Amino acid sequence: MTWLDPQPFLRGVAWLDQGRPVRADPADLGRLPWHTGLRAELPIGVRLEFTADGARAVEIRYRTAPDTAGSTAGLPDCFALWHRAGLVGETLVEPVEEGVVTLPLPRHLPAGADRWIVHPPEARSPMVLGVRGVGGSLAPASDQPRWLVHGDSITEGWWSTRPAHSWPARAGRLLGLDPINLGYAGSAHGEPAIAEQLSTLPADAVTLAFGTNCWSEVPYSPAQLYETVRTFLAVVRQGHPRTPLLVVSPVLRPAAEEARNRLGATFAELRGALERAVLDRIDGTTRPAGGKGSAVGPRDLERLPSAEQGDRRLALLPGRGVLGPQQLTDGVHPDDAGHAALAAAVADALRSLHPQGIGAR
Repeated sequence: MTWLDPQPFLRGVAWLDQGRPVRADPADLGRLPWHTGLRAELPIGVRLEFTADGARAVEIRYRTAPDTAGSTAGLPDCFALWHRAGLVGETLVEPVEEGVVTLPLPRHLPAGADRWIVHPPEARSPMVLGVRGVGGSLAPASDQPRWLVHGDSITEGWWSTRPAHSWPARAGRLLGLDPINLGYAGSAHGEPAIAEQLSTLPADAVTLAFGTNCWSEVPYSPAQLYETVRTFLAVVRQGHPRTPLLVVSPVLRPAAEEARNRLGATFAELRGALERAVLDRIDGTTRPAGGKGSAVGPRDLERLPSAEQGDRRLALLPGRGVLGPQQLTDGVHPDDAGHAALAAAVADALRSLHPQGIGAR
């Protein structure tokens, strides 16, 4: 059995650096924060998608990098086999620098199993070297509309128990999209360099879900965040002038909602400033971004359908009401149920933004 080139099977890929999927432009790392560059080395959301003709298993040859953070010390690597309807099975293997893993395919295909998905482990940055079918042939699955998803650790999938449980992966399966996960834990402060990189990537849809780290890690004022969001959107739109673009404002953060950061801003005020920046771009207006009066209310949302100018392919999903405190593992990051709820809300918002389907012309 001949090993097949894995690249036609890979999905969730933004850039390649000497054949390894990375999540930032390798030619433009110097303008990014150091921590963002480190997170971009992890192949978050990268997976294999294929169809199988008579194969009873799929074999994957791979090479891993050291887990420099030590977060998976003593733990086996998990390769998960999925189809759109759900999990098929998981195969655990002991960590090795280079190895081959065999994932059995079920004899009787469940409904919706025309496309198989393999989620490799992410922590040790596995690089797939080859793929082949056992007892039959494999072929790359058809391309799906590309969906760029930028955000922070919540987008990266923190506290989801498996890569396939993160909200971008879940929403991608719900919508039949190819999610490109550009979430960077500890980062995502609206950096213009990130916006420029997003603007260069091909995309059928874009979702932005940042702002959480603008309360503490790099403290912002409401006025500062308002202008940052407007600038970020303007740069992204330079490369994607008509692409459906959804902004998700920060989800609930109970300990910070009314607490003030170093610049005197509460988390609720920052969320309100971000939402106003999006709403003002949608209907083509500009306003001073104040602090205490920055919360977005029902009247703001009600005025959107009558707007005649502005960015009509841009939409806002207010994050405050999407999750409850019981769905947060540490007061910040969702558990699996929280990721599922966020995925469902994002999927509904994207459907409303583009009822004909993402990628439809």
